[in-house]
Amino acid sequence: MNKISTYILMFFLSLACTSVYAQNNQSRVIISNGQDNNIFYHTIERGQTVYAIATMYGVSVDDIYRLNPGSKESIKAGETLKIPQRNQATKVTTGKNNENYLFHTIQPKETLYSLSIKYNVPGTAIIKANPGLSTSTFNIGKIIRIPTTHIEELPATEIQTVTKEKEIEYTIAKKETMYRICRKFNISSYELIKRNPQLKEGVKAGMVIKVPVKTEESVTTEPVIHQSNERDVNALLSAPKNIEQVNMIKVVILLPFMTNESQLSPETARFIEYYEGFLLAIDSLRNQGCSIDLSVYDTGNGTKKVKEILKEDALKEANLIIGAVQNDQIGPVADFAQKNNIKYIIPFTSKNDDVLSNAYVYQVNTPHSYLYAKASQAGCDLFANDNIILLNIKDDKEKTDFIKAFKAEMKQRNISFTEMSYEGETFPTDIEAMLKTDKRNVIVPTSSSLEALNKIKSPLRMLTETKPEYTLTMFGYPEWQTYTRECLDDFYALNTYIYSNFYADNLSKEVSDFYTKYKTWYSKNLINIYPKYGILGFDTGMFFLGAMQKYGSNFENNLDKIHYKSIQTGFDFQRVNNWGGFINTNIFIVHYQSDYNVTRSEVR
Repeated sequence: MNKISTYILMFFLSLACTSVYAQNNQSRVIISNGQDNNIFYHTIERGQTVYAIATMYGVSVDDIYRLNPGSKESIKAGETLKIPQRNQATKVTTGKNNENYLFHTIQPKETLYSLSIKYNVPGTAIIKANPGLSTSTFNIGKIIRIPTTHIEELPATEIQTVTKEKEIEYTIAKKETMYRICRKFNISSYELIKRNPQLKEGVKAGMVIKVPVKTEESVTTEPVIHQSNERDVNALLSAPKNIEQVNMIKVVILLPFMTNESQLSPETARFIEYYEGFLLAIDSLRNQGCSIDLSVYDTGNGTKKVKEILKEDALKEANLIIGAVQNDQIGPVADFAQKNNIKYIIPFTSKNDDVLSNAYVYQVNTPHSYLYAKASQAGCDLFANDNIILLNIKDDKEKTDFIKAFKAEMKQRNISFTEMSYEGETFPTDIEAMLKTDKRNVIVPTSSSLEALNKIKSPLRMLTETKPEYTLTMFGYPEWQTYTRECLDDFYALNTYIYSNFYADNLSKEVSDFYTKYKTWYSKNLINIYPKYGILGFDTGMFFLGAMQKYGSNFENNLDKIHYKSIQTGFDFQRVNNWGGFINTNIFIVHYQSDYNVTRSEVR
């Protein structure tokens, strides 16, 4: 280590406004008619998968397949799925407590008040169970959670004994007298004659009379929630959210620095670079008057160190927790953040489920399903009127899920496309036969590999140079950014578009300035990989610390007002549902133009 730890600590000390503690051990909407309370309806949104939807509601994928047989093949945005209600109450285990919820699909004319009456639940409890609920999200077809247990709000059930009087018919036996009947039923002769006037003529055997008797019954009193008036309950959806200012932003970084290792691995080097970029963001914000208290911990591998770190006072007092790399580490940190009302930023992995049910989680790396859905949308917007050719190049880097999403989007929009298989010897003539002169021809290889590009780029360039009547364009993948050394001229010549959730333009002033500052601080260059971890750390720090500086610890209420111009990674956080966290859905379309300019535009 100790080279790495000492090296890191040197830069901690250089920040005058930062105190650091480094530790080795640290569409179509279907509305339910209300007749089947065992299911509810979920409207599919872009980027959602059956697995994610099942996880969101605490059911199995097979449960959804059983109720929606067609979903096993594919699902489409705007369609609805039947979701089982799980015995009227789905138990959701969180880091904060164990709670029972029903899921409710909002119906026409329903209001927060009407739901609070229907389920006998305070409006405030529904709002608390759905942090994302507001006038803009309380919409027909949207799902909300209804908490079925309230430890604080719900009064106890009472059992009372009550005495009731009822009237029976009695047949007078032989030799019975008025005295004996009155004594038997504990009633006066006056009351008995009042109910049976015929007794004035005398008591006769076989006569049927009416006799009042008293009985005791146990009555269960159900708890009743005393509701506020309708206007006040409905007003909860539009209640103003005051900014909770933070004078000193307390940040915790959890990364696997592996300070106990004798040799620095490439993976560890990337995380150190991320941290170094984050320090540059702190320095920039410090110059803007932002006060930051930073604590840094080495998580190592596994959960042992993480569990020890979570006992530290600095963690409980934090406003932001950033990091943890492995999924088994992220879970405990996410639970801790939820329990202590701390924003938790997951900067690396895109394959984590905590965001689906934890309102404090922010997932920076866009999950592939969202990335592919948005890229497909962008591709259709760009090329709807063009001749789109899907070029099947079978290798180990096939983008099967993207191609599937892209084809589904084109079919849904009635955009025509053709498919062809790559054959090396005949490719030039095969592709020319597919081209059109009255439209732009968009070539989309099904593989993202450099080998695939090398197979097709030269023949395509030859066509552009020898057959100017054909206009050619390529549409491809984030990985293509790593091939610029070999393919940059080809990208320009073929008017290439790529989709990506990150892009740094090395010719821009912002990137150039960052490279210069990084080298000045650390006497080294950034590692030559994409994304650049140093810039990722810088962008993450600038976005979240800047958001908290301006909009306080509850900055999620003002996400639409945060417009940080990123160097590499854009941010467009969308809440996954009314009770879950936020996923970064931002992607760029990068265009290598034939005039040797490069543009980067965000897809909205």
